[in-house]
Amino acid sequence: MSQGIAASPGVAIGRAFLFRPEELDIPRRTIGDSETEKEVARFHFALDKTRQQLEEIRSKSEKEAPGGYARIFKAYIMILEDPMFLDEVHNEIQNSKSNVEYAVMKVSNALIELISKLENEYVSERAVDIHDVARRVINNLLGKERVNLSSLANEVIVIAHDLSPSDTALMNKNKVVGFATDVGSRTSHTSIMARALEIPAVVGLGNITQLVKTGDLVIIDGTHGQVLINPDEEVIQDYIIQQTEFLEFEKSLDVLRDLPAITLDNYSIELAGNIEIPEEIESVLRHGAKGVGLYRTEFLYIRKQIMPSEDEQFEFYKEAAQAVAPNPIIIRTLDLGGDKFASYLTFNDDANSIMGLRAIRLCLQRPDIFIPQLRAILRASVYGNVKIMFPMISGIGELRQAKVVLEKVKMELLDQKIPYDPNLEVGAMIEVPSAVMIADMLAKECDFFSIGTNDLIQYALAVHRVNEEIAYLYEPLHPAVLRFIKHAIDAAHNAGIWIGMCGEMASDPIITPILIGMGLDELSMSPTSVPEVKKLIRSLTIKEAREMAEKVFSFSTASEVEDYVYSETMKRFPELTAWISLRSH
Repeated sequence: MSQGIAASPGVAIGRAFLFRPEELDIPRRTIGDSETEKEVARFHFALDKTRQQLEEIRSKSEKEAPGGYARIFKAYIMILEDPMFLDEVHNEIQNSKSNVEYAVMKVSNALIELISKLENEYVSERAVDIHDVARRVINNLLGKERVNLSSLANEVIVIAHDLSPSDTALMNKNKVVGFATDVGSRTSHTSIMARALEIPAVVGLGNITQLVKTGDLVIIDGTHGQVLINPDEEVIQDYIIQQTEFLEFEKSLDVLRDLPAITLDNYSIELAGNIEIPEEIESVLRHGAKGVGLYRTEFLYIRKQIMPSEDEQFEFYKEAAQAVAPNPIIIRTLDLGGDKFASYLTFNDDANSIMGLRAIRLCLQRPDIFIPQLRAILRASVYGNVKIMFPMISGIGELRQAKVVLEKVKMELLDQKIPYDPNLEVGAMIEVPSAVMIADMLAKECDFFSIGTNDLIQYALAVHRVNEEIAYLYEPLHPAVLRFIKHAIDAAHNAGIWIGMCGEMASDPIITPILIGMGLDELSMSPTSVPEVKKLIRSLTIKEAREMAEKVFSFSTASEVEDYVYSETMKRFPELTAWISLRSH
């Protein structure tokens, strides 16, 4: 069994197809002065042809996986038009007297090497985009047809080092029942496409292409990130049962999509989706979330080598607001720093640590970044139900400074006769212990709160959430964390504002009863978690939830809380026992 990253849930059983596109090794050929103009012309001809191909693929992918996925190919086209890429290729041809194929390969490899070294998965994965575009341009220069997955004759599980967006867009979707790749993460394009098509997938396996041969029987467990190669008959039969149960489980959740998240005694909870890339908006709608509770805007900054313009951001925010209207979309201002950074922003040593220059601190120091984003959000606010949220607020001074900048931007737009929603709600993320302790003061100057449990837990317990050596100490159900959450909820309600949660805790249906029992008004989560959480909510009463929430405060350890929550859920909701068992296979 190989363990990787669960990219798209479900079970797939089938024969492997080892997909290995031809890698191009282009020799350098020195050209004469008289040839440079011809090589440049060949380059632009290949660019035009590649652009046309990508437009065709984008159109095809939009039909087969409707929503934001086709936007990836717009990003590809932007690479073709990137001035830095074009200038570097021109320079290599004209100054180094290199043939155009070699020039494209050299420039793209240099860019790939540069960004692959960055310790940031969002940025480093963009190397895949550059590689795919460059390979397509070179193939067009050489007049070669790319190997693709469009002519598969039988159902297969595709095994590859990686799958580019154009690889997945061109494949025969009726013949591919699962993916497994050496590289990738949950935010890689392979994972995005797998979830868009609802095909089980595991990525980041390291060496799966060395372990599997074409024709091997393979099982993909996309729920738990596991791949089994040539398993025995007993294991196969067990997974066939799991596959059937999962499909029936998913089908049972489909009927909940358009139903409200309401308890048996008519207590209503708002369920929203978290997104970090525009491609996920379609998933929010498909899984029955009522809007976007957290739009992480960092992707717009780290997906390319230059800072996004105000107009570029405006188009993204506008499209997202229109897509979810009339439901709300909460746009979080930039949260760069910590484990997320853009290559064109420089920091001093350790300045981008999790407790350093990040989030609202960075924005307040860099008005050249902050103001264009605020302008873009305000301009987009007239196209939907937009709300704005400031991250990592640690004190009242930061909140007031951010609001002063926001008011100045509003006045600028007013002077320029650019419309915006004057009633736009402004909120703060509660993710720093100091914010929890002064939540009563913050609430007087906010329209809403959203608890970011991912950071709140690590700050409260002094546990870096990505440090494997102390991962056991990262306990969402630690009594201190639960008390922080309850304190923030009470402070919000005492001030007459609503409060939600957008951290990973909100995605766990087993924790749902105590969260709504403590009084949260909204839960925002990964879109695929919405049906499960909604199912739990519709299976209990608010009275039961409040009883469970009250009880957890009598325990001294996280393990005691966890044991109680799981056992109580099984006891109170016996009709969900099989479902809970399925989730924990």
